[in-house]
Amino acid sequence: MPRKREKYITECIKVQKLIPGGQALGELASGKKVFLWGVLPGEIATKCQVTKEKNSYVEAIALEYRQPSSARMAAKDKCYLATSPWQIMDYDYELAQKAEILREVFRQHQIENGQINTVKTDGLDFYYRNKMEYALYYDHGTAKIYPAFHRRGSHQKVPILSSSIERPEIWVQAQTVVQELNAQGADARKYQSLLLRCSQDGEVSGGLLENGCPHPRFDLLEDDILGYRYSYSPNGFFQINLPVYELALQDIKRWTKTDKVLDLYAGVGTIGLSVARDRELILVESNQAAYAELERNCQGTGARAVLAKSEDALEYIQPDITVIVDPPRAGCEGKLLEKILTAEPQTVIYLSCNPATQGRDVKILLEKYQIRQVQPYNFFPRTPHLENLIVLEHRHGAQL
Repeated sequence: MPRKREKYITECIKVQKLIPGGQALGELASGKKVFLWGVLPGEIATKCQVTKEKNSYVEAIALEYRQPSSARMAAKDKCYLATSPWQIMDYDYELAQKAEILREVFRQHQIENGQINTVKTDGLDFYYRNKMEYALYYDHGTAKIYPAFHRRGSHQKVPILSSSIERPEIWVQAQTVVQELNAQGADARKYQSLLLRCSQDGEVSGGLLENGCPHPRFDLLEDDILGYRYSYSPNGFFQINLPVYELALQDIKRWTKTDKVLDLYAGVGTIGLSVARDRELILVESNQAAYAELERNCQGTGARAVLAKSEDALEYIQPDITVIVDPPRAGCEGKLLEKILTAEPQTVIYLSCNPATQGRDVKILLEKYQIRQVQPYNFFPRTPHLENLIVLEHRHGAQL
C-alpha cells in the first residue's frame, strides 16, 4: 500500500497559548484552529506537518519557527515528540504552564473557590520513569532490530538510539534484550512490545510481549513507599514516579483524619495502605490481577480488600468515613458521585491523572462540599500530563 502523501502548512501561525492537551494553540488565516507540537507561546510557526485534519481544526507538528521564546531550550532526545514533547521548554516554565492549564480547567468548569498551589516536584526532570514499553523496529539498511516509539500522530515507528526519560537501568536492559534478538536473527514482527520496569533500588523485571500470546508472568518487584513495603508485577498498575508520588501521599495522609477510610479504585493498595493502615480501612479494586496484589499487600494489616467496581461498592460510603478516589482518566461514574452527595461523608480526597474529568466531577460535588486544597504534582516531567489532588470537606462537617 502506498504511503499517504504528507501535507504541510506554510503560512505563519502565531502561537497563543498551551492548552490542556499539551499542544500550542494557533489559528490559520481562514479562522480554523491549529493545535501544534514543537512550538511555544509567542513563537511563530512557519512550516508545519499536518497529522490530522478535521472540518473545524487541524493538528500538526511545527518543523520551522521564528521568534524563539526565552523559555525555549534544546530537546535532550531526538525522539522527544514521541515520548515527552515538553522537552523544548525550561523546567520552571513547564511548572508554571501546568499550573496555568489547571486554572484554565477550573475556569471551563466554573470552579471559582479553588486556590491552586504551586506544582510540587522533586526536581528530577529526566531519568525518572520506572516503567517503559518499547516497540521494536527492523531497519532493512542495517539488518538490525532497534527499540522504537511511535511517531506522534501516526502509527509509524521511530527507531531510537538513546532515551532520557526512563531510569538508566531500564535503557541498559532494553539494549541487552535487543542485542540478544539481533544475535538470534529474530523477527521483530513476532513481538508486540518490550516491557520493562525498575524498582527504586535498580532491579529490572519484565520482557518481551509476543503478538497473540498471553502476557508472561514476570518476576515481582518490591518498593518502599512511606516506609511500607509493596510487591507488584512489572506489567501491572503501579506508579511511574515514586518520589513525587510520595509527596502526594504525604498530603493525602494529612487530610485523612477519620477512624474509617474507604479507598476506591485502590489498585494494589498503595494509597490506602500508606496513609491509613492504622485505621479501619476498606480498599476496593475491580481488576483481578491488581486485586491479587492488593490482597497480598493487605496481609497482616487488618485492612479489608474488596473485589468489585468502585461504582458497585456504594454501600461502603458512609457519613463517618473519609473517601479516597483515584479513578482512571475517564473520572468517576455519575452514580458514585450521587452516592457521595446522598451519604455525605465528611471528607472526599480526589487524586486524578486527568484534571479535566476531575474538574467535571468536583463541580458536581460542590453542591454540598467545599474545596480545602488543590495541589498539583509533576508526576510526568517534560510531558503535558499532570496529577492533581483536590480535597473536599462537607460544608456542614460530618453528617453523623
